[in-house]
Amino acid sequence: MAYSFTLSHPLLSLKPIGSWRNVVVDQRVSSPLKSINTQLFGQKVAGIRTSFQRDWSFARGSRVVLRPKVATFIHHNKISGIHAIWLASSEIAGSVFTLATVAVLPFYTLMVFAPKAELTKKSMESSIPYVVLGLLYAYLLYLSWTPNTLQLMFASKYLLPELPGMVKMFSGEMTLASAWIHLLAVDLFAARQVFHDGLENRIETRHSVSLCLLFCPIGILTHVITKAMTKST
Repeated sequence: MAYSFTLSHPLLSLKPIGSWRNVVVDQRVSSPLKSINTQLFGQKVAGIRTSFQRDWSFARGSRVVLRPKVATFIHHNKISGIHAIWLASSEIAGSVFTLATVAVLPFYTLMVFAPKAELTKKSMESSIPYVVLGLLYAYLLYLSWTPNTLQLMFASKYLLPELPGMVKMFSGEMTLASAWIHLLAVDLFAARQVFHDGLENRIETRHSVSLCLLFCPIGILTHVITKAMTKST
């Protein structure tokens, strides 16, 4: 009586068959290949393995069949958490940036279009806008502060700021938004000084105040030139 041998690691099974011509040796070997770990849309793909099966017979010869196993997807909580933190920081920076920009526009509007109105004079004497801008700036500065901030600010051996360090420090949205709040506060303060000086000396300041909104040094310069020309005439 002939036998058919099925080799399946680790067990060996013998099966009787009718004739020797139908002898088939079915050898199955499962060997895990190298695992592949990757990420897809914020998820980690782990445990991707491939096994191969080898079949041999007198009639068909030998053949190898590859059979990949089903991959296992594991949700990567850490990546999702980092993405959520980054999104929250970006939204905070954008909201504060817009809020501060809109908040200073009414004061410039009053100084330019109604410089002699009582509302404008009272508004320019108030310290509320500087308190609000100061609090917003402190909040963004706290959120954007890192252990490397001072190192980037004073990177040279003389403890002076360097341009490459400043560029790297202001590459983040939070730090850039805090710098914008800083500029808004300083520009508004300079515009108010120009406005008060114009009222005291009866000098036209609307053009200088308008320039202080976006180009503060040029606005101060034009006020100095305007004041000098007014006194000379």
